[in-house]
Amino acid sequence: MNPVAFNIYGLPIRWYGLLISTGMILAICLSYFTCKWRNVDFDSLLDVALLGIPFGIIGARLYYVIMEFDQYKDNLLDIFNIRQGGLAIHGGVILALLVSYIYTRRKKYDFWSMADIAAPSIILAQAIGRWGNFMNSEAHGGEVSKEFISKFPQFIQKGMYIDGAYYHPTFLYESLWNILVCIILLILLKKNKKRGLVIFSYMGLYSIARYFIEGLRTDSLWLGPFRVAQLVSLAGIFLWLAFLVYAKLKKEKAAD
Repeated sequence: MNPVAFNIYGLPIRWYGLLISTGMILAICLSYFTCKWRNVDFDSLLDVALLGIPFGIIGARLYYVIMEFDQYKDNLLDIFNIRQGGLAIHGGVILALLVSYIYTRRKKYDFWSMADIAAPSIILAQAIGRWGNFMNSEAHGGEVSKEFISKFPQFIQKGMYIDGAYYHPTFLYESLWNILVCIILLILLKKNKKRGLVIFSYMGLYSIARYFIEGLRTDSLWLGPFRVAQLVSLAGIFLWLAFLVYAKLKKEKAAD
């Protein structure tokens, strides 16, 4: 795959950046409609998003660089070069939510309602951004047979043929799962007014698939013998389940 979409005055514009940017724009467009479901002012939500997005990029890069610092310690300027990849979604989401929480507290906005609205938009952006990994020939799984890859569309087969071998299109597995989760979260956002349910469901549902997909990938970040993304995914599943138990107990207590 050619990772460069086009050139502007000799400057290559890469698909990776274009797709991530497209995902962010569509995410904001989606939240324009969904904010009405929770009576949240879109302009206030946009203020939070315009603060959270750049910090999300910083968090995603910082997370990756910390885990792979040996690659950058001899040339620190490469830390700022994100055009060829090197963004970890977990770091981005964690820092973006943290900064957004602090900001909404200072502005006295309803953080949980805003986080619930943001959740479907976040995972929609992730679904689109994964195709940037495809264009960069990264975030794929281990080697597979010609027979296995032949079940996929021709352009996927072509993109997953790297250095003389075929590989699991794990970017595709995650992108499709993220679209499904986005639909589920939109239904929850529309039908259930429980504050916090959608954002915690995002954590849990995304983490379930990410845990298993990460086990197929060849570019995992490691902490000793453990894949970091799998550890974070287990934490996300635990937080989701803990929230569901808390919400159920609180409802039962209120009914007494």
